[in-house]
Amino acid sequence: MEDKSAFTSNFIKNIMENDINSGKLKEIITRFPPEPNGYLHIGHVRAITINNELANMFGGKTNLRFDDTNPAKEEVEFVNSIKEDVKWLYPWDNLFWASDYFDEMYNRAVLLIRKGLAYVDDQSAEQISSKRGTLTEPGINSPYRDRSVEENFELFEKMKNKAFLEGSKVLRAKIDMADPNINMRDPVIYRIAYREHHNTGDKWCIYPMYDFAHPLEDAIEGITHSLCSLEFEAHRPLYDWVVRECEMSAKPQQIEFGKLLITNVILSKRNLRKLVEDKLVDGWDDPRIATISGLRRRGYTPEALKNFVFSTGISKTNGLVEYAQLEHFIREDLKLKAPRTMAVLDPLKVVITNYPENQVEWLDEEINKEAPEMGSRKIPFSRVVYIEQDDFMEVPVPKYHRLYPGNEVRLAHAYFIKCTDVLKDEFGKVIEVHATYDPETKSGSGFTARKVKGTIHWVDGTLNVPAEFRLYDHLTIENEETKDLPVNEKLNPNSIDIHYGFLEENMKDAKPHDKYQFTRHGYFNADPKYTKNGKVVFNRIVPLKSSFKVE
Repeated sequence: MEDKSAFTSNFIKNIMENDINSGKLKEIITRFPPEPNGYLHIGHVRAITINNELANMFGGKTNLRFDDTNPAKEEVEFVNSIKEDVKWLYPWDNLFWASDYFDEMYNRAVLLIRKGLAYVDDQSAEQISSKRGTLTEPGINSPYRDRSVEENFELFEKMKNKAFLEGSKVLRAKIDMADPNINMRDPVIYRIAYREHHNTGDKWCIYPMYDFAHPLEDAIEGITHSLCSLEFEAHRPLYDWVVRECEMSAKPQQIEFGKLLITNVILSKRNLRKLVEDKLVDGWDDPRIATISGLRRRGYTPEALKNFVFSTGISKTNGLVEYAQLEHFIREDLKLKAPRTMAVLDPLKVVITNYPENQVEWLDEEINKEAPEMGSRKIPFSRVVYIEQDDFMEVPVPKYHRLYPGNEVRLAHAYFIKCTDVLKDEFGKVIEVHATYDPETKSGSGFTARKVKGTIHWVDGTLNVPAEFRLYDHLTIENEETKDLPVNEKLNPNSIDIHYGFLEENMKDAKPHDKYQFTRHGYFNADPKYTKNGKVVFNRIVPLKSSFKVE
């Protein structure tokens, strides 16, 4: 169930409400405009959710638009992954491409030239940058700033027609090199790039810059509220200038809101790309990184991610939340959805010496006590079972209530057993435990003659499913010593811990993305990349216990 209570009152909603109530607007149209130069991450989940939910509150709509104006960094792989990720979060049927508007953008650039508001500059990128000025000093006019309209139009046509080398000329807006806002100091709006475009092929060799293209895309689509993060606040005057001077009929409103950072989570696309390209992670969908693909592979659900976003609200300032808050919402989402079962990650063999050989008993147990409608499952029990290595100690420490020589414990859903003997290997390590069971103590029998202090989980020694279990910790070590190090120098060597053990027999048909709660270990998801051809691999989504408290 989605809880939007912390999300329904915010400054953006108030703006939209006023625009509707005043008659300024008849509908709300927002957009999510990813650049296809990487995989989406949890920060994008927040942007997608904010845009969709706010538009939905007013019966509006949200466009998915690829901001594909830079073919040097864009790949079809990224386009496909973004489509899949967005569809996983929200159904959508409004798909748009910035590249579909290249003709329109070119015509608007020509309009600026005709109005004397754009000029072709022959300076290099370095020269242009060096003359932009500082926050306290104005910029320096380009020596090409006063070219005639006719000359600028002719040069821009030649740029389009592949007459010049890449980097030799750009088109700049002619605004004010002394403007206090550096973004208004004659920004570059077109550059030459001889790159194949995934959508337009080799039709174009000039491509619009983001600050020019983005407001035009919004205006062309009739976007009413262009929602973006705080770093674009200083770009808003240029956004408005482009819409106004390009004489767009629609006048979208840019509104900025604070970003949300999460402790121990990498959100920098540059750092994520480095991790992938240097093969420091298992691809863009590695369960240790917070890409949407990685979160999905780890086992997070759309509902959990959206509820996390709802809980953080929307503000005008950047914020920081603990990773535990994200974990809380996947626990909350799965506690009534995930079947319970037993898994032994570090097996220790237990032989119940007084249990009949070659006999298999089938025990009944509820699939999820918190969701009785799920029904029950059958658990096989026989002479040999596996328990966790740490559920046995030959010499117990104080207050240890699990299995040790002479002690009696309950096998969950089964019987009391008492340890009678151990077998060791040549190095003195316990490799097998012998025990006896009391047939009068079957779970559910009402036996009360004596009590035991410990209950341990187990898996049958014969009827079981071998499996690989992957337990995850944070990918990087974040502290004062590592805060200034590059991402590849602060990787946590223990970010993944792989175990080989057994699952209950009923898990033999586990499919990719099947989710379960394993007794004592937490919530797990069948890995969609490696669970195949009879091999079962489970990723731990989250342990059971949490220190996070909902305020």
